[in-house]
Amino acid sequence: MSADIGIIFHSMYGHTHELAEQIAAGVEQGEGKPQLRRVPELMSEGQLAEAGAAEAQDTLSTVPLATIDELAEFDGIIFGSPTRFGNRTSQMSSFLDQTGPLWASGALVGKTAGFFTGASTMHGGFESTILTMSTFAYHHGMLIVPMGYSDDAASKTRSGGGPYGPSHWSPQGEEKDGLSEHEISIANSYGRFFAEVTGKLAA
Repeated sequence: MSADIGIIFHSMYGHTHELAEQIAAGVEQGEGKPQLRRVPELMSEGQLAEAGAAEAQDTLSTVPLATIDELAEFDGIIFGSPTRFGNRTSQMSSFLDQTGPLWASGALVGKTAGFFTGASTMHGGFESTILTMSTFAYHHGMLIVPMGYSDDAASKTRSGGGPYGPSHWSPQGEEKDGLSEHEISIANSYGRFFAEVTGKLAA
């Protein structure tokens, strides 16, 4: 069965969006149907401009906004957020905090869930951010699909990506431009694996 996969993310400077697109490419390789959605931004245009994120936000405006009701229509959902002190962003938290009605009705029970993230420092909270996002899935009765070491790049990467899920390292400055080869490989592999698992469960 071709699974309908929601890829719900928050991105400020575009890095998490870039990772989401690579995961979406993997979902298509796994014969799934990726649906990219961004959560609503809480910062004002002035704040975003001051932070140097205005250009990235213009690019992101082409991605449809996520809605709470739509979550129940997906066969599986992969959530992505940059790190904020080892946790998800307030934008992602605000969105997830509005899913109470879905929890009350059990609308997400049995659906697959996955997570991805990014940070500007190598030890900026890749794993803790994914783990803190994952508690959402436990409370909704979702089935977490981990990355594991299904792609060799997960054990070789010197930037982002690991057994918890895809991630990216986006340091400030000129040390790294865009996603690394390993980060892309892990994102593609995870999207493909997630779509294949979700398709089997949804059949």
